Order: sequence, then C-alpha cells, then structure tokens
Amino acid sequence: MEPLAWLYARQGWVKPGLERILALLARLGNPQEAYPVALVGGTNGKGTVARALAAILEEAGLRVGLYTSPHLVDFRERVAIQGRPIGQEAVLSLLEEIRPQAESLEATFFEVATALALLHFAREGVEFAVLEVGLGGRFDATNATEPQLSVVTNIGHDHLEILGPTLRDVAREKAGIFRKGVPALTAARGEGLEELRERARTMGTPLWVLGEEFSLLGVEALGEGLAFRLRIRGEERTFRTRLLGPHQAENLALAAVSGRLLGAGWEAVEKGLLRAENPGRLERLPWPGGRELLLDGAHNPEGAWALRQALRFHGLLPAALVLGFSREKDHRAMAEALKGLGPVVLTRYASPRSQDPRALLPLFPGALVEEEPLKAVERAFTLENRVVVAGSLYLVGEVKRALLGLPPEERWQ
Repeated sequence: MEPLAWLYARQGWVKPGLERILALLARLGNPQEAYPVALVGGTNGKGTVARALAAILEEAGLRVGLYTSPHLVDFRERVAIQGRPIGQEAVLSLLEEIRPQAESLEATFFEVATALALLHFAREGVEFAVLEVGLGGRFDATNATEPQLSVVTNIGHDHLEILGPTLRDVAREKAGIFRKGVPALTAARGEGLEELRERARTMGTPLWVLGEEFSLLGVEALGEGLAFRLRIRGEERTFRTRLLGPHQAENLALAAVSGRLLGAGWEAVEKGLLRAENPGRLERLPWPGGRELLLDGAHNPEGAWALRQALRFHGLLPAALVLGFSREKDHRAMAEALKGLGPVVLTRYASPRSQDPRALLPLFPGALVEEEPLKAVERAFTLENRVVVAGSLYLVGEVKRALLGLPPEERWQ
C-alpha cells in the first residue's frame, strides 16, 4: 500500500496512552530530545497561537519547526520549517522508515504523524519546535515531549465524549501538558480556569492568566485585521494583525507573552504577529462578480459564537451560511449560536463522520440542502453576495480542495 494511503487507513483510532508514541520515538532515536519544544493546547485557538508563536520565534532568529493539525488541503501542511511545508518526497521516505515500527506497536494515525514531524525536525536541525496538541493533552502524542513552555488557550465544549463529561474534566486532561517549574499560559475562564489553577498548584507550574499577569486593554477592527493593546509587567504595547475576529486578540496575546517568555524581543513579537496567518479561520477569498467567500473552521459552540461575534465586529453581514458538522458535535448549541445570521445551505464533507445534512433541518428551519460542498457554496451565492462556510475544518478543507480542482479526501483526523 502506498505510504500515505497506509497512514490514512489508520484514521479513526483513538487509543489513549503515551506508551506507543514513547516506544516509537525511542526506536527512532528519540528525535524530540534534539531541540526545545513549546506545547499549545486548548479547545479553540490553539492553531492560531501555535502559528503566531512560530512566526515570533522565527523573527527572533531561530530555525523553527511547526506541527499543526488537521490539514486543510494537503497532509504536508501539518509539518513546516520556517513556514515551508515538508516536501512530498520527505513525507514518503519518513513514512517508509517509520512504518515497520508503527505497525509492530499498532501506532495510530496521529502518533505516526507526530513521530514523522519530530523526526523531520531533528534531521533538519530546527532550533525550536512549536507543537499544536491534537486532542486533550495528557494522553496526546505531542505530550511525549518535554516542553519549555505550555499553553492552554481556553476550555470549551468539544470532544466531551472523550475528555468530559464536564468542563473540569476537559481542563484536567488539557492540563496534562503542564510541567513542574515550566511556565504555562491560559486565557481560560470559569470552572475551566479553576481546574487549571488547581492542577498548576498541585504540579508546581507557574501559571500566567490573561486578565491577571497580562491583560488586553482594547481591540479595534481594521480594514484588513485587528489592532489590540497588551499590558504585561506594567508595560503597554499595541500590535496589529491581519487575522479577523476579536477572539483572535486573546490568542495573539497568548502568543506574544509566550514569545517574550521564550526570549523574543518586542520587535520580533510585533513582526511575528503582523505576518501570522491561519488558513481556514475567517479566511477571506474573492469570488467572481465582486463577491466574497469566508472560510471558518468553527466546529463547536464556543467557536460558533466567536464566528457570530466576528462577523458583526467586522461588518461582514449580511451573509449566507454553508454549514456542515461532524456527527458527534453539539448541533443544537451551534445552531443557536448561528441563528438569524442569514440564509443557510446545509451540506456534508466526504467522511462517514460527517452528519447527514437532512438530519439537521429541524435545527435550521427553511434551510436548503446540497450534498456537495462546492455546489452548496454556489447555491448560497444565489442568496447573498457574501458566503460563510463553517461547521468543520474538514468541510473548509474540502471546499478549498474543490476550488483547486482536487477530489474530496475522506477525513477522520
């Protein structure tokens, strides 16, 4: 079986525990020990924080490896050095090398992908690696590393069937990336923050909390992004970004303070935040006829509310919505968050994990159904001049693939 097909066949397995990834890395020579690491977890925003932090450290002069998930169009997006995705030949070669060990250990898709990234970073001589946590934290494959800094962006209602059932349970799992004496940062609130505090105290982890050790003083919408003011240790700084949505100011504040704690100067922070990108998160694409397509991976209730706020904050309404969800998500809560924003076309992405759009009709009265995502987008453009695709990063990825003339890719992870 072709290497990528072999890897994709391992999707859908969720087997908690670090035993397999630790054994796999040991057989590969423990590449994760070749460079320092930052771990970025949380319910929403971890991709933004990871990408922005990598950009800051690059501006500070470091050769930086970045590992994120999921990809949108191409697996190679997950593994990048200095912002450049891993080459296709390197992916195939590393998979061939890892495969025998992975099969003997029954390693999962994400464990193999993580091992591939860590091995690639070691061989390419990165000086720092920023790793986005996949699911939870305590048993996530990225937690086989020993971070110099940990981030838990926030605690929300996602993957409760695995991490829950309560927000405290979710927070406890995500706090698994904390280490004794190693600084951690969070923008969490409420009971999630309470649990993170308790875990930090128990473990001896210095915890930096947004609104306490550092604060946002204001967020302003710009024509092509945001401006926000940050206070840390009595010092105030103003930053700009091309990212959209007031929620991104919190994520970028976490990245900025993380960069400072890792030794980056303010100039590197400023430049890194200004060039930070996160495809598929309120990504704006021009459409023929002066129209506009927005792609957003909002896939849980908190993400849906953040999308709603962002569309209003930036004056991006009216808009038609193209929505598709994974089966296990809280569809009712997401429907409540997106209610009344505009006409809805329901669709699905190419996986058995995707929810049947017709089953969602009771939650979206008057919605249309179009099974194929790109046809759903085209139909939505008959309703409004601006269309927002949301509900799943897999759906966003499938739309992007279709726009590039690529076939759907069955996705589970």
